[in-house]
Amino acid sequence: MIYLDYNATTPLCDAAREAMLPYFSQHFGNPSSIHRAGRNARAAVDNARDKIAGLIHAKPNEIIFTSGGTESCNLAVLGLARCGMEGGGHVISNKTEHHAVLHAVEHLEKHESFEVTWLETSNDGIVDLDQLEKSIRPETRLVSIMTANNETGVIQPLKEISKICRERGVLLHSDMVQSFGKIDIDISLVDAASFAAHKFYGPKGGGFLFVRSGLSHENQRRPGTENVPAIAGMAAAAEFALTNRQAEQDRQSKLRDEFWNLISQNVPDAKLNGEDAPRLANTLNVSLLGLDSEMLLIALDLKGVCASSGSACMVGSVSASHVLLAMGLPVERARSAVRFSLGKQTTADEIDTAGKVVAEIVERLSKRKSAHAVA
Repeated sequence: MIYLDYNATTPLCDAAREAMLPYFSQHFGNPSSIHRAGRNARAAVDNARDKIAGLIHAKPNEIIFTSGGTESCNLAVLGLARCGMEGGGHVISNKTEHHAVLHAVEHLEKHESFEVTWLETSNDGIVDLDQLEKSIRPETRLVSIMTANNETGVIQPLKEISKICRERGVLLHSDMVQSFGKIDIDISLVDAASFAAHKFYGPKGGGFLFVRSGLSHENQRRPGTENVPAIAGMAAAAEFALTNRQAEQDRQSKLRDEFWNLISQNVPDAKLNGEDAPRLANTLNVSLLGLDSEMLLIALDLKGVCASSGSACMVGSVSASHVLLAMGLPVERARSAVRFSLGKQTTADEIDTAGKVVAEIVERLSKRKSAHAVA
Protein backbone atom coordinates (compact mmCIF):
# COMPACT_ATOMS: atom_id res chain seq x y z
CA MET A 1 0.00 0.00 0.00
CA ILE A 2 1.20 3.50 -0.88
CA TYR A 3 -0.31 5.94 1.60
CA LEU A 4 -0.63 9.47 0.21
CA ASP A 5 -3.35 10.86 2.47
CA TYR A 6 -1.38 12.33 5.37
CA ASN A 7 -3.60 15.43 5.48
CA ALA A 8 -6.48 13.15 6.45
CA THR A 9 -4.52 11.45 9.21
CA THR A 10 -1.00 10.37 10.04
CA PRO A 11 0.33 7.12 11.54
CA LEU A 12 1.03 7.23 15.26
CA CYS A 13 4.73 7.81 15.88
CA ASP A 14 6.66 5.55 18.26
CA ALA A 15 7.31 8.41 20.68
CA ALA A 16 3.57 9.08 21.05
CA ARG A 17 2.76 5.39 21.51
CA GLU A 18 5.36 5.00 24.22
CA ALA A 19 4.19 8.14 25.99
CA MET A 20 0.59 6.90 26.01
CA LEU A 21 1.02 3.33 27.22
CA PRO A 22 1.54 4.00 30.97
CA TYR A 23 -1.76 5.90 31.16
CA PHE A 24 -3.79 2.98 29.87
CA SER A 25 -2.71 0.72 32.72
CA GLN A 26 -0.16 1.79 35.33
CA HIS A 27 -1.31 5.42 35.74
CA PHE A 28 -5.00 5.13 34.97
CA GLY A 29 -6.27 7.59 37.61
CA ASN A 30 -8.70 10.41 37.03
CA PRO A 31 -6.65 13.62 36.77
CA SER A 32 -9.25 15.42 38.90
CA SER A 33 -8.87 13.03 41.84
CA ILE A 34 -6.78 14.19 44.80
CA HIS A 35 -5.16 10.82 45.61
CA ARG A 36 -1.82 9.59 44.27
CA ALA A 37 -3.28 7.87 41.21
CA GLY A 38 -5.10 11.07 40.28
CA ARG A 39 -2.05 13.22 40.93
CA ASN A 40 0.07 11.02 38.63
CA ALA A 41 -2.46 11.51 35.84
CA ARG A 42 -2.67 15.23 36.54
CA ALA A 43 1.10 15.50 36.35
CA ALA A 44 1.00 13.98 32.85
CA VAL A 45 -1.58 16.55 31.74
CA ASP A 46 0.36 19.44 33.26
CA ASN A 47 3.66 18.26 31.77
CA ALA A 48 2.06 17.92 28.33
CA ARG A 49 0.56 21.39 28.63
CA ASP A 50 3.96 22.85 29.52
CA LYS A 51 5.68 21.04 26.65
CA ILE A 52 3.12 22.07 24.00
CA ALA A 53 3.08 25.66 25.25
CA GLY A 54 6.85 25.77 25.00
CA LEU A 55 6.85 24.36 21.48
CA ILE A 56 4.46 27.04 20.16
CA HIS A 57 5.86 29.82 22.38
CA ALA A 58 2.66 30.25 24.38
CA LYS A 59 1.86 30.26 28.09
CA PRO A 60 0.65 26.98 29.65
CA ASN A 61 -2.61 28.62 30.76
CA GLU A 62 -3.31 29.52 27.12
CA ILE A 63 -3.63 25.84 26.12
CA ILE A 64 -7.01 24.10 26.30
CA PHE A 65 -7.07 20.38 25.54
CA THR A 66 -9.87 19.15 23.26
CA SER A 67 -10.94 16.04 21.36
CA GLY A 68 -9.46 17.31 18.08
CA GLY A 69 -9.45 20.01 15.44
CA THR A 70 -13.19 20.25 14.92
CA GLU A 71 -13.93 20.81 18.60
CA SER A 72 -11.08 23.31 18.81
CA CYS A 73 -12.46 25.28 15.87
CA ASN A 74 -16.03 25.12 17.20
CA LEU A 75 -14.97 26.33 20.65
CA ALA A 76 -12.94 29.20 19.20
CA VAL A 77 -15.48 30.43 16.65
CA LEU A 78 -18.59 30.09 18.81
CA GLY A 79 -16.91 31.15 22.03
CA LEU A 80 -15.08 34.21 20.74
CA ALA A 81 -18.00 35.40 18.60
CA ARG A 82 -20.29 35.31 21.64
CA CYS A 83 -17.69 36.70 24.03
CA GLY A 84 -18.45 39.93 25.88
CA MET A 85 -21.68 40.85 24.13
CA GLU A 86 -25.24 39.58 24.01
CA GLY A 87 -27.10 38.75 20.82
CA GLY A 88 -25.86 39.06 17.28
CA GLY A 89 -22.82 40.72 15.86
CA HIS A 90 -20.65 40.37 12.78
CA VAL A 91 -18.17 37.63 11.80
CA ILE A 92 -15.79 37.42 8.84
CA SER A 93 -14.53 34.19 7.28
CA ASN A 94 -14.32 32.61 3.83
CA LYS A 95 -15.80 29.64 2.01
CA THR A 96 -12.51 27.75 1.57
CA GLU A 97 -12.37 27.02 5.32
CA HIS A 98 -12.69 23.51 6.72
CA HIS A 99 -16.25 22.53 7.62
CA ALA A 100 -15.32 22.77 11.31
CA VAL A 101 -15.23 26.55 10.85
CA LEU A 102 -17.80 26.84 8.07
CA HIS A 103 -20.52 25.05 10.00
CA ALA A 104 -19.83 27.01 13.19
CA VAL A 105 -20.04 30.34 11.33
CA GLU A 106 -23.17 29.21 9.49
CA HIS A 107 -24.75 28.30 12.83
CA LEU A 108 -24.12 31.82 14.12
CA GLU A 109 -25.66 33.25 10.97
CA LYS A 110 -28.74 31.03 10.92
CA HIS A 111 -29.54 30.66 14.60
CA GLU A 112 -27.93 33.50 16.58
CA SER A 113 -28.65 36.61 14.50
CA PHE A 114 -25.06 37.14 13.40
CA GLU A 115 -24.23 38.78 10.11
CA VAL A 116 -21.44 37.11 8.16
CA THR A 117 -19.13 38.45 5.48
CA TRP A 118 -17.64 35.72 3.31
CA LEU A 119 -14.38 36.92 1.79
CA GLU A 120 -13.64 36.30 -1.86
CA THR A 121 -10.48 34.43 -2.81
CA SER A 122 -8.26 34.44 -5.86
CA ASN A 123 -8.32 31.46 -8.22
CA ASP A 124 -5.33 30.20 -6.24
CA GLY A 125 -7.24 30.43 -2.95
CA ILE A 126 -5.73 33.53 -1.32
CA VAL A 127 -8.24 35.69 0.56
CA ASP A 128 -8.92 39.24 -0.60
CA LEU A 129 -7.08 41.47 1.90
CA ASP A 130 -8.69 44.66 0.60
CA GLN A 131 -12.13 43.16 1.12
CA LEU A 132 -11.14 42.06 4.63
CA GLU A 133 -10.07 45.57 5.56
CA LYS A 134 -13.23 47.12 4.13
CA SER A 135 -15.50 44.53 5.75
CA ILE A 136 -14.49 45.19 9.36
CA ARG A 137 -16.98 47.37 11.21
CA PRO A 138 -17.65 48.37 14.84
CA GLU A 139 -19.78 45.30 15.56
CA THR A 140 -17.31 42.81 14.03
CA ARG A 141 -16.55 40.25 16.73
CA LEU A 142 -14.24 37.81 15.00
CA VAL A 143 -12.25 37.01 11.87
CA SER A 144 -11.52 33.32 11.26
CA ILE A 145 -9.05 32.46 8.49
CA MET A 146 -7.14 29.19 8.32
CA THR A 147 -3.34 29.29 8.04
CA ALA A 148 -3.04 26.53 5.42
CA ASN A 149 -5.81 24.81 3.49
CA ASN A 150 -6.33 21.11 4.09
CA GLU A 151 -7.29 20.39 0.46
CA THR A 152 -4.93 22.56 -1.61
CA GLY A 153 -2.18 23.29 0.91
CA VAL A 154 -2.46 27.00 0.07
CA ILE A 155 -0.91 29.17 2.80
CA GLN A 156 -2.70 32.40 3.66
CA PRO A 157 -0.81 35.69 4.31
CA LEU A 158 -1.45 35.47 8.05
CA LYS A 159 0.96 38.28 8.93
CA GLU A 160 -0.96 40.73 6.74
CA ILE A 161 -4.32 39.41 7.97
CA SER A 162 -3.16 39.82 11.57
CA LYS A 163 -1.96 43.37 10.94
CA ILE A 164 -5.39 44.38 9.61
CA CYS A 165 -7.19 42.78 12.57
CA ARG A 166 -4.80 44.29 15.12
CA GLU A 167 -5.16 47.78 13.67
CA ARG A 168 -8.96 47.51 13.79
CA GLY A 169 -9.12 45.81 17.22
CA VAL A 170 -10.80 42.64 15.97
CA LEU A 171 -10.13 39.14 17.31
CA LEU A 172 -8.45 36.70 14.91
CA HIS A 173 -8.78 32.91 15.02
CA SER A 174 -6.86 30.62 12.71
CA ASP A 175 -7.35 26.93 11.98
CA MET A 176 -3.74 25.72 12.19
CA VAL A 177 -4.61 22.02 12.04
CA GLN A 178 -2.70 21.42 8.78
CA SER A 179 0.11 23.84 9.57
CA PHE A 180 1.72 22.48 12.71
CA GLY A 181 4.94 20.60 12.02
CA LYS A 182 5.01 21.81 8.41
CA ILE A 183 5.57 25.57 8.51
CA ASP A 184 6.64 28.07 11.16
CA ILE A 185 3.81 28.89 13.55
CA ASP A 186 3.79 32.45 14.89
CA ILE A 187 1.19 32.28 17.62
CA SER A 188 1.65 35.98 18.40
CA LEU A 189 -0.24 36.82 15.20
CA VAL A 190 -3.55 35.39 16.44
CA ASP A 191 -5.87 35.46 19.43
CA ALA A 192 -6.84 31.80 19.06
CA ALA A 193 -5.64 28.82 17.04
CA SER A 194 -6.81 25.23 16.61
CA PHE A 195 -4.72 22.04 16.40
CA ALA A 196 -5.32 18.28 16.04
CA ALA A 197 -2.89 15.59 17.21
CA HIS A 198 -3.60 13.03 14.50
CA LYS A 199 -2.40 15.47 11.82
CA PHE A 200 1.13 15.45 13.30
CA TYR A 201 1.66 11.76 14.13
CA GLY A 202 -0.28 11.84 17.38
CA PRO A 203 -3.43 9.96 18.46
CA LYS A 204 -6.91 10.49 17.11
CA GLY A 205 -9.18 12.04 19.72
CA GLY A 206 -6.64 14.58 20.91
CA GLY A 207 -6.31 18.26 20.07
CA PHE A 208 -5.77 21.61 21.63
CA LEU A 209 -6.90 25.19 21.37
CA PHE A 210 -4.65 28.16 21.99
CA VAL A 211 -6.54 31.12 23.44
CA ARG A 212 -4.59 34.25 24.27
CA SER A 213 -4.51 35.21 27.95
CA GLY A 214 -7.36 37.46 29.02
CA LEU A 215 -9.93 36.11 26.57
CA SER A 216 -11.26 33.27 28.74
CA HIS A 217 -11.44 32.18 32.34
CA GLU A 218 -10.72 28.79 33.84
CA ASN A 219 -14.40 28.16 34.68
CA GLN A 220 -15.48 28.92 31.11
CA ARG A 221 -13.26 26.35 29.45
CA ARG A 222 -14.04 22.89 28.12
CA PRO A 223 -15.71 20.61 30.69
CA GLY A 224 -15.12 16.91 31.20
CA THR A 225 -12.40 14.49 32.24
CA GLU A 226 -9.20 14.91 30.23
CA ASN A 227 -8.12 12.15 27.84
CA VAL A 228 -4.79 11.58 29.58
CA PRO A 229 -3.27 9.04 27.16
CA ALA A 230 -4.15 11.19 24.14
CA ILE A 231 -2.77 14.32 25.79
CA ALA A 232 0.50 12.62 26.72
CA GLY A 233 0.81 11.16 23.23
CA MET A 234 0.00 14.48 21.58
CA ALA A 235 2.80 16.28 23.43
CA ALA A 236 5.31 13.61 22.39
CA ALA A 237 4.06 13.73 18.80
CA ALA A 238 4.35 17.52 18.70
CA GLU A 239 8.00 17.26 19.64
CA PHE A 240 8.50 14.50 17.05
CA ALA A 241 6.83 16.54 14.30
CA LEU A 242 9.11 19.51 14.90
CA THR A 243 12.33 17.48 14.93
CA ASN A 244 14.32 18.25 11.76
CA ARG A 245 11.19 19.97 10.43
CA GLN A 246 12.82 22.10 7.74
CA ALA A 247 14.93 19.29 6.30
CA GLU A 248 11.90 17.02 6.21
CA GLN A 249 9.73 19.63 4.52
CA ASP A 250 12.44 20.23 1.91
CA ARG A 251 12.49 16.49 1.23
CA GLN A 252 8.71 16.30 0.89
CA SER A 253 8.65 19.37 -1.35
CA LYS A 254 11.05 17.71 -3.80
CA LEU A 255 8.98 14.51 -3.79
CA ARG A 256 5.76 16.48 -4.33
CA ASP A 257 7.23 18.38 -7.28
CA GLU A 258 8.59 15.17 -8.78
CA PHE A 259 5.14 13.62 -8.43
CA TRP A 260 3.56 16.58 -10.24
CA ASN A 261 6.17 16.32 -13.00
CA LEU A 262 5.32 12.65 -13.50
CA ILE A 263 1.59 13.40 -13.65
CA SER A 264 1.83 16.46 -15.90
CA GLN A 265 4.15 14.70 -18.38
CA ASN A 266 1.78 11.77 -18.78
CA VAL A 267 -1.61 13.46 -18.33
CA PRO A 268 -1.88 16.51 -20.63
CA ASP A 269 -5.22 17.60 -19.16
CA ALA A 270 -3.98 17.64 -15.55
CA LYS A 271 -4.33 20.95 -13.69
CA LEU A 272 -2.45 21.87 -10.52
CA ASN A 273 -4.77 23.69 -8.10
CA GLY A 274 -3.28 26.57 -6.13
CA GLU A 275 -0.26 26.49 -8.43
CA ASP A 276 0.82 30.13 -8.05
CA ALA A 277 0.21 30.45 -4.30
CA PRO A 278 2.52 29.47 -1.43
CA ARG A 279 1.64 25.88 -0.54
CA LEU A 280 2.47 23.28 2.07
CA ALA A 281 5.42 21.18 0.98
CA ASN A 282 3.50 17.93 1.30
CA THR A 283 0.27 18.75 -0.54
CA LEU A 284 -0.59 18.23 -4.21
CA ASN A 285 -4.13 18.91 -5.40
CA VAL A 286 -4.64 17.93 -9.03
CA SER A 287 -7.68 18.02 -11.30
CA LEU A 288 -7.64 15.26 -13.92
CA LEU A 289 -10.09 16.87 -16.30
CA GLY A 290 -12.82 14.80 -17.83
CA LEU A 291 -12.75 12.19 -15.09
CA ASP A 292 -14.71 11.85 -11.87
CA SER A 293 -13.01 12.07 -8.44
CA GLU A 294 -14.88 9.10 -7.01
CA MET A 295 -13.97 6.86 -9.94
CA LEU A 296 -10.35 7.97 -9.73
CA LEU A 297 -10.13 7.29 -6.01
CA ILE A 298 -11.64 3.82 -6.37
CA ALA A 299 -9.24 3.00 -9.19
CA LEU A 300 -6.28 4.29 -7.14
CA ASP A 301 -7.39 2.24 -4.14
CA LEU A 302 -7.59 -0.92 -6.26
CA LYS A 303 -3.98 -0.28 -7.27
CA GLY A 304 -2.94 0.20 -3.64
CA VAL A 305 -2.67 4.01 -3.62
CA CYS A 306 -4.51 5.90 -0.87
CA ALA A 307 -5.56 9.45 -1.72
CA SER A 308 -8.66 11.62 -1.27
CA SER A 309 -10.74 14.26 -2.97
CA GLY A 310 -10.60 16.70 -0.08
CA SER A 311 -11.64 16.74 3.56
CA ALA A 312 -11.87 13.39 5.33
CA CYS A 313 -14.69 14.67 7.55
CA MET A 314 -17.52 14.04 5.10
CA VAL A 315 -18.14 10.39 6.08
CA GLY A 316 -16.64 8.86 2.97
CA SER A 317 -18.67 11.02 0.60
CA VAL A 318 -17.17 12.25 -2.65
CA SER A 319 -18.57 15.43 -4.16
CA ALA A 320 -17.29 18.51 -5.91
CA SER A 321 -14.76 20.21 -3.64
CA HIS A 322 -16.31 23.19 -1.86
CA VAL A 323 -12.81 24.67 -1.59
CA LEU A 324 -12.16 24.64 -5.34
CA LEU A 325 -15.65 25.96 -6.07
CA ALA A 326 -15.07 28.80 -3.59
CA MET A 327 -11.85 29.58 -5.46
CA GLY A 328 -13.99 30.20 -8.53
CA LEU A 329 -12.80 27.14 -10.45
CA PRO A 330 -15.21 25.43 -12.88
CA VAL A 331 -17.42 22.63 -11.56
CA GLU A 332 -15.74 20.14 -13.91
CA ARG A 333 -12.37 20.96 -12.38
CA ALA A 334 -13.73 20.65 -8.83
CA ARG A 335 -15.40 17.32 -9.61
CA SER A 336 -12.20 15.83 -11.01
CA ALA A 337 -9.85 16.85 -8.19
CA VAL A 338 -7.69 14.45 -6.22
CA ARG A 339 -5.56 15.40 -3.23
CA PHE A 340 -2.28 13.62 -2.61
CA SER A 341 -0.53 14.44 0.67
CA LEU A 342 2.88 13.17 1.70
CA GLY A 343 4.45 12.47 5.07
CA LYS A 344 7.56 11.37 6.90
CA GLN A 345 7.28 7.77 5.66
CA THR A 346 6.78 8.66 1.97
CA THR A 347 9.65 7.44 -0.22
CA ALA A 348 10.94 8.34 -3.67
CA ASP A 349 10.12 4.82 -4.90
CA GLU A 350 6.51 5.23 -3.75
CA ILE A 351 6.22 8.52 -5.62
CA ASP A 352 7.65 6.97 -8.78
CA THR A 353 5.22 4.04 -8.56
CA ALA A 354 2.24 6.28 -7.77
CA GLY A 355 3.06 8.51 -10.75
CA LYS A 356 2.96 5.50 -13.07
CA VAL A 357 -0.27 4.27 -11.50
CA VAL A 358 -1.99 7.64 -12.02
CA ALA A 359 -0.94 7.73 -15.69
CA GLU A 360 -2.15 4.16 -16.24
CA ILE A 361 -5.51 4.80 -14.56
CA VAL A 362 -6.16 8.03 -16.45
CA GLU A 363 -5.39 6.36 -19.77
CA ARG A 364 -7.67 3.42 -18.99
CA LEU A 365 -10.57 5.51 -17.70
CA SER A 366 -10.28 7.96 -20.60
CA LYS A 367 -10.46 5.12 -23.13
CA ARG A 368 -13.48 3.66 -21.33
CA LYS A 369 -15.20 7.05 -21.32
CA SER A 370 -14.52 7.52 -25.03
CA ALA A 371 -15.90 4.07 -25.80
CA HIS A 372 -19.09 4.83 -23.85
CA ALA A 373 -19.47 8.15 -25.66
CA VAL A 374 -19.22 6.44 -29.07
CA ALA A 375 -21.69 3.74 -28.04
